[in-house]
Amino acid sequence: MARTPQLVAPKTVGLLAAAYGLTIANLYYCQPLLPQISRSLGPHSADHLIAAGQLGYALALILIVPLGDIVPRRPLLAVLLCTDAAALVLTAAARTTGLLLAAGALIGLTTAAAVNILIPYVVTLAAPDERGRAVGTMLTGGLIGILLSRTVAGLVSQAAGWRVLFAAAAIVTLLLAVLLTRARPPAPPDLVLPYRAQLHATVRLAATHRLLRRRAFIGACSFAAFGVFWSTAAFRLSEPPYRYGPAQLGLLALAGAAGALAARHIGRAADRAEHRQLTRAALALGVASFAALWAGGQHLAWLLIGLLAMDIAIQATHLLNMTVVYSIDDARARLASVYMAAYTLGGVAGAATGPAAYATGGWTLTCLLGAAFLVTALIATFN
Repeated sequence: MARTPQLVAPKTVGLLAAAYGLTIANLYYCQPLLPQISRSLGPHSADHLIAAGQLGYALALILIVPLGDIVPRRPLLAVLLCTDAAALVLTAAARTTGLLLAAGALIGLTTAAAVNILIPYVVTLAAPDERGRAVGTMLTGGLIGILLSRTVAGLVSQAAGWRVLFAAAAIVTLLLAVLLTRARPPAPPDLVLPYRAQLHATVRLAATHRLLRRRAFIGACSFAAFGVFWSTAAFRLSEPPYRYGPAQLGLLALAGAAGALAARHIGRAADRAEHRQLTRAALALGVASFAALWAGGQHLAWLLIGLLAMDIAIQATHLLNMTVVYSIDDARARLASVYMAAYTLGGVAGAATGPAAYATGGWTLTCLLGAAFLVTALIATFN
């Protein structure tokens, strides 16, 4: 039986949004550091680190996130965050490519489980006409965490090395586990259901809801485009005419800050506007952003414009998808499992194919691939 929710207080949303941002940052620290890690561990050792993290993320969404409906969240979050901290320590200590990728996958797994238990929790507590705003606040926290993670990673690694960065992140994650354990009161699970039954119910949900499948596919394609860019940007920008180091790459990520600032406004619009039209507009902006990014291969101004537009487009699409998806059913951990698993597998596909496209056809083919993913998502909105 489902537990009757109470309306969420703004300060609770703020706390959970901050926790979301600090946790999701763990998955993104590596993005501006790929060339530096490769120089440390050997050529191409970090090429698939982003994909490994996304793969672990997807696995957690399938196997762990459904627990959010059927077990108490407070101890589950504490275990996940402590394990996440241990994986960050393993990354800092990695001396081989195998250990680096295994630790990266574990970071993805624990990060995914933690943040995708937090978001359904907020949606469950929010009034129906406030869900878009609540999701927007959570995504603002997440986007700020993602943006600052790249900047902090670049600056810290430039000054002290990439291993120190991951060790410091482990300490922050442990402190976050303590804070959330103390700040959140114990609460019973939303549903009383065996784990196997919950997994079966999650599969049935995906099989019976066409809207959920469509939105999951759109999300997967949009995040694939995001993965294409960020799995190759560090390599392109470390070459002429830029020759950027980790600190410069991290600072460049701040160009996407408008995506974080826009998230709450888009969330308000999502509460009262037609979701499909907004989604089409966001995806069209994303396609255009890759044209600007292609020109940005040689010109910084176009690179900044493209990065700004891409972040707004991808995050707007994600927010709109979640607003629609979390209104389908009350078992929101199941919805998160289905939608976010597809979304993350899209990121895996983008992060895996981006470096191959760059090696084969350079920056031009890379940008064409990113745009193609978004065109595919746009076509799906008409079905």
